[in-house]
Amino acid sequence: MNKAQLVEAIADKVGGRQQAADAVDAVLDAIVRAVVGGDRVSVTGFGSFEKVDRPARYARNPQTGERVRVKKTSVPRFRAGQGFKDLVSGSKKLPRGGEVAVKKAPKGSLTGGAAATVKKAAAKKATTAKRAAAAKKVTPTKKAATAKKTTAKKTTAKKTTAKKTTAAAKKTTAKKTTAKKAAAKKAPAKKAPAKKSTGRKTTAKKTTARR
Repeated sequence: MNKAQLVEAIADKVGGRQQAADAVDAVLDAIVRAVVGGDRVSVTGFGSFEKVDRPARYARNPQTGERVRVKKTSVPRFRAGQGFKDLVSGSKKLPRGGEVAVKKAPKGSLTGGAAATVKKAAAKKATTAKRAAAAKKVTPTKKAATAKKTTAKKTTAKKTTAKKTTAAAKKTTAKKTTAKKAAAKKAPAKKAPAKKSTGRKTTAKKTTARR
């Protein structure tokens, strides 16, 4: 049975061929995506799909018998459930058409089943879309806030520089004024020139006149 035959087999049960094709595609896609992501898909009574890692090893080429090194790889693995095994081995009889071959699992017993995986995928897509929309709305606000902070920092820096320059100018002026005052105090006062005495000259003149 190929995929087309599988679709035809379930078409009457799901309401049409197109619905059956969509259902098969959705189930297979969900299983493949879950296994590739490292999840284990388990369907009670049917089996489980999982990813298995194989370490690097040596093998032989069947045609030449040459020893070949095989790289480390990962492969998908399917393990049939006990109910499936019993039906295949014949220990249990297969129900006739119209009946469910694999019993339906109780509600909540599926661990990573196809339906749950589909719901998870849809939820992830919705969450991703919401986050992207929120990021677009928030980004301009963040940019504006960053710009405001940068402008505020620059303004503060300018004010600080101006204050420092003014303070330095005041200190320099005060130092110059102090230096001038100190120099004025240290400089000795100029003495007025002493007047020459004219007493001797007058006496000499008088003595000459007497002779």
